[in-house]
Amino acid sequence: MATALDELRAARAELVKARAAGIKYVRFGEDEVQYKSDAEMAAALASLDAQIAELERGRAPRVIYPRTSKGLN
Repeated sequence: MATALDELRAARAELVKARAAGIKYVRFGEDEVQYKSDAEMAAALASLDAQIAELERGRAPRVIYPRTSKGLN
């Protein structure tokens, strides 16, 4: 079973191949997307890269700031 991260990576790979070949449409499973320009494809790649990076980072680490005192007010 493919994870969301695997699916995003596969979609990115297909988009990169199509862009390199000068093809303006890409098929992701049953969906087909046709791009009007290379700039639109670049924007789609940037979006995929951002989503992949977010999933790879995972949840942000929890930060705890200790608070200490000597017991004097």
